[in-house]
Amino acid sequence: MIVCHDIHKHFGGFRAIDGVSLKIPEGAITGLLGPNGAGKSTLFNVIAGVHKPTSGKVTLAGEDITGLPPHALFARGVLRTFQIAHEFSSMSVLENLMMVPGGQSGETLWNTWFHRSRIAREEEELRARAEDVLDFLTLTHVRDERAGNLSGGQKKLVELGRTMMVDARVVFLDEVGAGVNRTLLATIGDAIVRLNRERGYTFCVIEHDMDFIARLCDSVIVMAEGRVLAEGAPADIMQNEQVIEAYLGTGLKNKVIHGEAAAMGGAASA
Repeated sequence: MIVCHDIHKHFGGFRAIDGVSLKIPEGAITGLLGPNGAGKSTLFNVIAGVHKPTSGKVTLAGEDITGLPPHALFARGVLRTFQIAHEFSSMSVLENLMMVPGGQSGETLWNTWFHRSRIAREEEELRARAEDVLDFLTLTHVRDERAGNLSGGQKKLVELGRTMMVDARVVFLDEVGAGVNRTLLATIGDAIVRLNRERGYTFCVIEHDMDFIARLCDSVIVMAEGRVLAEGAPADIMQNEQVIEAYLGTGLKNKVIHGEAAAMGGAASA
């Protein structure tokens, strides 16, 4: 589905991404892990058209999409969410969903004068679709609430709902669990799995919660210092020595190892 070929992204002398090549398979849920500063969000931004890469290429189903702006990628079904939700706070939850699809007839002045019946039909269709999305995400009870009044987890669900208002092909979720309580995180996880299994969504998920990743993901890619460090099944990644070092730091890891060795030596001499 998405293939990154030797992606580099430099900010002055800082190499935020330093030669990343990876694949995000169609129909799968792929996790993207790494310590803070590993380059995960920067990679998302390059793929999603927020940043142009310094060099390298991104393809979608074989089509070169490198450097295309976000609205062009949106039209191709490439969507992303953000660690901090970007809701329209003064609009209702229902309205936040209905405004997502582009090219609506009501967006042009001519149609508001001469094609009001067409606008009304489109709005009814959009309303019905939005109601289905709310039902799918168990958000019907807040349909008329201002989006700005929702909890952090509910806002994340609304962002996920936006992707359901268009024909999404691949969705990038940036720390979907950040600031979300465990109950709502489980609801978000259920929605992602259902969208993947029932509607064929392809997901790539940045997340630090390993239990969440292990439950959701088919495979995991780990980044560190702007490069791909490891790839594999979630269970294998959790046991990978390089990954443990990247998260804990060599010093802390060695301290733990030496502490365990000392404890075993003491037990043996006793």
